[in-house]
Amino acid sequence: MTAIAQPKNLGDLLKYEAPNLYSRDQDTVAAAQNLPLGTVVGRETATAKLKAIDPTATDGSETTVGVLGNDVDATLIDREDAILIARHAIVARGELVWPTGISAAQKAAAIEQLKALGIVTRDSA
Repeated sequence: MTAIAQPKNLGDLLKYEAPNLYSRDQDTVAAAQNLPLGTVVGRETATAKLKAIDPTATDGSETTVGVLGNDVDATLIDREDAILIARHAIVARGELVWPTGISAAQKAAAIEQLKALGIVTRDSA
């Protein structure tokens, strides 16, 4: 029997959000990135656009501002249709997408920054 593989969806990531879409913002992802749903993101200070977090950066993207709620292919141009889980939510820890090479301490710091925004990470059930 052939196995069917379903892509990850918002329900896999987002376990609770506040009513009336309060937890979400529509935002812009900076060009030259292809970010999957669940990517932990920061905001570049100069452009106010989202980028995958980079704990070693000094452009603002080192500070976590939320988690992407959709896949965003901004390979060629800025994309203004990103769903940002920005506040008051519970997300599945195992569905978060981290940059390659992030250390355990850097990940823990980013999770604390999410918690400060009201975004709690939990193990999936």
